Amino acid sequence: MANGGTMIKQYKIIVEKHPDGYVAYPLGLKGVVVGQGGTYEEALADVKSAIKFHIETFGEEVLEVDQPVLEAFVAEALQLSTPPGKRGPNWGCRMSPECHCK
Repeated sequence: MANGGTMIKQYKIIVEKHPDGYVAYPLGLKGVVVGQGGTYEEALADVKSAIKFHIETFGEEVLEVDQPVLEAFVAEALQLSTPPGKRGPNWGCRMSPECHCK
């Protein structure tokens, strides 16, 4: 609890950099909440404002998630493409016993 008995809730916020600006969204809220801006700081301020508006509009129940997000990680994956007209192995082929791509 903070001063005056106010409850403080901490959120993990993802901020993505795109060619035309930044997009930010929180993890662990019910519903869709997104902020944007020309800079990291603008997107972060916008999503904080959007979180406040979301809670004021839909109530405290948007905070009641089944499992809180303990940590957030960023990972990268590569997808290999096969040239048109060619057949080759992919994740689906190895998983499906019906596949005849071999």
